[in-house]
Amino acid sequence: MKPRFQADADLNRKIVTGLRRRVPAIDFQDAYSGDVIGRPHPEVLALAAGQGRVLVSHDRRTMLKHFASFIQD
Repeated sequence: MKPRFQADADLNRKIVTGLRRRVPAIDFQDAYSGDVIGRPHPEVLALAAGQGRVLVSHDRRTMLKHFASFIQD
């Protein structure tokens, strides 16, 4: 099974767009399409996991704490 990705709202949209152009077969959903903009981190993690997607984020300051909590629940 090929990995599927979800961009967090803080991930620069140009990264997703450029990656899609370079690798058209990649399944990388941007934050707008994934409806994650403005949602709290725990909810974004749950949405990505529910769709079988790997969340890609630049937020190392708070997302690690939220992820640790998410996998414990």
